[in-house]
Amino acid sequence: MRPDMNRRRLIGGLIAGAAGSGMPSGARAQPAVDGALRPAAAQPDGVCVLFPQAVEGPFYFDPDMVRADITEGSPGLPLRFVLRVIELGACKPIADARVDVWHADAGGVYSGYSGQGDDGSVSAKGRTHLRGTQFTDADGTASFTSVYPGWYPGRTPHIHLKVFLDARTVLTAQAYFPDETSARVYRSQAAYAARPVADTTNARDFIFRRSTREGGSIVFTMRETSALLEAALVIAVDRKASSAGWWNWLRG
Repeated sequence: MRPDMNRRRLIGGLIAGAAGSGMPSGARAQPAVDGALRPAAAQPDGVCVLFPQAVEGPFYFDPDMVRADITEGSPGLPLRFVLRVIELGACKPIADARVDVWHADAGGVYSGYSGQGDDGSVSAKGRTHLRGTQFTDADGTASFTSVYPGWYPGRTPHIHLKVFLDARTVLTAQAYFPDETSARVYRSQAAYAARPVADTTNARDFIFRRSTREGGSIVFTMRETSALLEAALVIAVDRKASSAGWWNWLRG
């Protein structure tokens, strides 16, 4: 068994009873990138702000897969996103942090759940696409290869993420895309042709418009090449924090 999987399972066992016990407030997060799209290179020394928590929502599960490519053959525009985890206050990179990500496919459907789609008739139970785990490197960076997420009713396109340190979930969050990017992707790419116009923009999304108070307003920094889209975020976490979880979703 690979060492990273052993480490992941150890952390996963420790966090089983720890996630979802609180939600710290957050200040405005500032994504930054350098020429290679390794975020935070342009962030001034000593300047880092807390990445805000967001509700987990109903679609999280842990597929127990440490992998950088989470696509599993899902159709859509190729997307690479890079997340750099740093420590609040010290602004230093955090190595070996576990980062879980998950998002909807081009049709707006999450793997592992039934009762989805515009009419609630779509099921993706038993599937694990567009979910995965990476551990940050010495620079605090974790990257994933995926496809651009589709939309589903009432939500603007987004990616969910969790950051785990030791035995605790210290961040549950959502990250968003520029509206103009989503509109262009949905109009121009065949995988999204059946649903080319999202019914909700960032400004109309009930989480995004709450600003950083509820984990909104966090937009990826984007770069486009001829082959794919690239996105990046800096994530400053509080080592003493506990996570927003399912109970916060129920509270509304």
